[in-house]
Amino acid sequence: MSNKLTETAHADALAELGAADWTHDPARDAIQKNFKFKNFVEAFGFMTKTALFAEKWNHHPEWFNVYNTVEVTLTTHDVGGLSELDLKLARKMDSLSQ
Repeated sequence: MSNKLTETAHADALAELGAADWTHDPARDAIQKNFKFKNFVEAFGFMTKTALFAEKWNHHPEWFNVYNTVEVTLTTHDVGGLSELDLKLARKMDSLSQ
């Protein structure tokens, strides 16, 4: 189990992820991003690759897919907000989307 981010770690993470187009939902203490791909196959491939890491790390995204777009929300429900797991998965998703 992961712990909720400290205030300092939270602020640092939001600055870092904000530069990568992640937005913060303060009501849920979640981060969100829309990934766009050339087509459905690329979007679904991204989701498949992400799913392997999510399962390995036992940390699963909230996501929604329509054609070439994948909308992602990350938060750690067990701690009531952002944890290191969310940051780890966000960074991995960014690298997989390249």
